[in-house]
Amino acid sequence: MKRRDLIKSFTMLPLVGSIFPIESLLSDPVAGKDISLNLRQKPMPELHRNAFVMDGHTHVMSRELLMGTDIGQRYPDGTVDLPRAREGGVDAMFFSVYTPEHYYPGRLETKNTFRVINLALDQINKNNEMIELALNASDIERINKKGKMAAFLDLEGGYDLDGDINLLRALHRLGLRSMQLTAHNTTNAFVDTCNDISRWGGINDLGKKVIAEMNQLGMVINIAHASNDAILQTVEASEHPVIYSHGGFYSIVPHPRCITDEAAKAVAAKDGVIGIHFGSLFNNPKYWAWQQKASNETTPASVQLSARTLEEVDKEFAKEVPLNFKGTIPDEYWMHVDQLARVIDYGVNLIGEDHMAIGSDLDGGPELPREIKDISDFPQITIAMQKLGYSDERIKKILGLNWLRVIRQVTEG
Repeated sequence: MKRRDLIKSFTMLPLVGSIFPIESLLSDPVAGKDISLNLRQKPMPELHRNAFVMDGHTHVMSRELLMGTDIGQRYPDGTVDLPRAREGGVDAMFFSVYTPEHYYPGRLETKNTFRVINLALDQINKNNEMIELALNASDIERINKKGKMAAFLDLEGGYDLDGDINLLRALHRLGLRSMQLTAHNTTNAFVDTCNDISRWGGINDLGKKVIAEMNQLGMVINIAHASNDAILQTVEASEHPVIYSHGGFYSIVPHPRCITDEAAKAVAAKDGVIGIHFGSLFNNPKYWAWQQKASNETTPASVQLSARTLEEVDKEFAKEVPLNFKGTIPDEYWMHVDQLARVIDYGVNLIGEDHMAIGSDLDGGPELPREIKDISDFPQITIAMQKLGYSDERIKKILGLNWLRVIRQVTEG
């Protein structure tokens, strides 16, 4: 048994617990008690224990920056820390370093981006016994062989970095190997987002230059939050596969953040990968209808357009941290993990098993399925896919091998 697998085996007992019947995507959730399980009772299938598991979008560093906490310690709240990630059998993650819209009005987003990435590097070094920075797929494999998790830095919300290619190169030198082109929910100087005004009809010439530079540097291009036209044009402009790190399918839930079948097929045709978000808002039609198509997401309109000091913005943003869902969901709208697996199955049938993965958005605000309380419950998605009758080979691809493949193609190609 490999050291990594041995460490996984220490964190969980073999699969136990009740089995929920699989419901169709549009059916009522399965009735059942919400039982909080302690660590020793949490299930982990042997397949999950032995598989390479990678999350394509996990929020980190916001609380560490604003609250002075340490991701190596177990938090009493939120959904992500390194001890719980290890218990969930997670081997690697897109370490999402995040700059929200709060920092845009005063044009403080570039400053925040650099300090958040610097903090991420500090936290990774501080917790070197558990995690290391990975710059490519070979690094991920090397780190895992030592029994550690791998952090693959992904920038979300860098606005447009003043449209300066030199800043992108500087971030690459610091270890950034993946970046969302979009500025979270705000259209920036080179790409349209899916839920803001369209300024460019997709991407403009500067966007094409950014894409070309990322191709040259060997950086993964992430088109989550982008408009449909922007996704299609990015796929066409990029020499490398692109990823859609976290979201759902528009054909299931017509939220603007969800990817259309057309765009999903384009991403897959370029050998890219789509990560399925853990939230009900993107995956549960009944929850979407109950919300009356309303969202709690930060948008340009929700941010006051007056300049503030960095300290003032920090205090405002700190009120929202940790960024986990804090509401209450009635049973009839509360998604089960089986329904989440059905969304993955929709994608497999649409674009194939080689292009589907998981991008949970944990600590980014998703309304989690009732079987998933935090990242330690990651094995639940494996259990749900097993109940669909998926082969071990298919599950392993979706759990992480597809992410590893696209990272290898981009960073080592």
